[in-house]
Amino acid sequence: FAQALDEGRQMAYKAVMKPTEGTILTVIRESSEAALETAKNSNDVIEVAKAAYEASKKALASTPDLLPVLKEVGVVDSGGQGLVFVLKAFYEVLSGDMSPEDIVIDENSDFNEIKGEFDAQVSLDPADIVYGYCTTILLEAGKGTTFTKPFDYDEFYERLGKLGDSLLVLQDDNMVKTHVHVEDPGAVLSIATEYGSIASVKIDNMRDQQQEVIDRVEREKAQRAKQAVKTAVIAVAGGQGLVDLLVSMGVTDVISGGQTMNPSTQDIVQAIEKTGAKNAIILPNNSNIFMSANQAADLVDIPVKVVQTRTIQQGITAMLGFNPDGELEDNFEAMNEEIKNVKSLEITQAVRNTTLDGREISDGDWMGIADGNIVANGKKPQEVLIEALGEMIDSDDEIVTIFYGDNVSEKEAKSAEALINSKFDGIETELHFGGQKLYPLLISVE
Repeated sequence: FAQALDEGRQMAYKAVMKPTEGTILTVIRESSEAALETAKNSNDVIEVAKAAYEASKKALASTPDLLPVLKEVGVVDSGGQGLVFVLKAFYEVLSGDMSPEDIVIDENSDFNEIKGEFDAQVSLDPADIVYGYCTTILLEAGKGTTFTKPFDYDEFYERLGKLGDSLLVLQDDNMVKTHVHVEDPGAVLSIATEYGSIASVKIDNMRDQQQEVIDRVEREKAQRAKQAVKTAVIAVAGGQGLVDLLVSMGVTDVISGGQTMNPSTQDIVQAIEKTGAKNAIILPNNSNIFMSANQAADLVDIPVKVVQTRTIQQGITAMLGFNPDGELEDNFEAMNEEIKNVKSLEITQAVRNTTLDGREISDGDWMGIADGNIVANGKKPQEVLIEALGEMIDSDDEIVTIFYGDNVSEKEAKSAEALINSKFDGIETELHFGGQKLYPLLISVE
């Protein structure tokens, strides 16, 4: 066990381009050293696990003294704190010294060290981020049509290291996982394809992410300054335009999330508790979040209802039935009635060849997904949009609302709106900036 921790330390330090003390690296180093020292004199794995855990707590407490930015805003290193939780779990499971209450961290826990919550999250100006794109790739070395070079770890590491910072390269046989912060993600991909086939890519705009954090914290500050509402509405959404719209309709707090970004049960619990409301309603806006929402409802001390909205369009429509002065049960029923009146459409692109809903779909095809089912696909987004709406709109429908994403210009969005108006008589359209990722267009039909 001690040796495993130490090998983890060695791998962590080797993988980081510029190891910095005062981070999770300090915690793994000091905990592994304590484990090795204890293992010299004891054959008891529980004692070794306890030594690692106790050392990790001391190391965590020292992180603000090692890293000035942590001291400035009054926090410990968050990654280091995460590792302390892991080592605590090892010790408690091995020793059996654990109770069900330990699963939830209460306000009096000795792990509640983080202070200055708001200052810590908003202290970084997005404009000060030197390398704005967090780029992660999984590479299968020695495979693919563009593969021209045998994989050399040191060479690969050095080439990527020149592009940015926060570089990590982990190799397991022919699979190589790479994480780096750069200004040109394309350059990373170009280099990687020389060594093999890219199995997956994830690129996040960290400047946008930090701005979302700042905006969320400002909303939370404003919310805390308000008098507690009778019934709080907690919604999950991604995209500043969608967030602003939900807040304008009466949503108390919006948790950042959605497709590929599901908030945890604890995120939802904290959002509810921050409102100080007597009751709460949760709008998950994604079926993948139902379980977390239901668990959160069970964990808080106030009555909570989960309106099982599967899309952001349903969540927005549900708010039409919300009465801030109404009773919880009445609002729950009214909001559920409202979502029966909306049909949801997503326009997006396929990322691989596949067969879904009986359709042959090629990488790069545009798809129209109506309430979870693919109803149109093709090479031209305008044609897919009209075909999909043709499958959805019937004689009872009156309004089509378009929410355009962060990679769609207002001009392009207005062009789509004009196309819909030209193809469907008697239909009114509304256009809103949503700012969502992954889906260029989200559309509701009512």
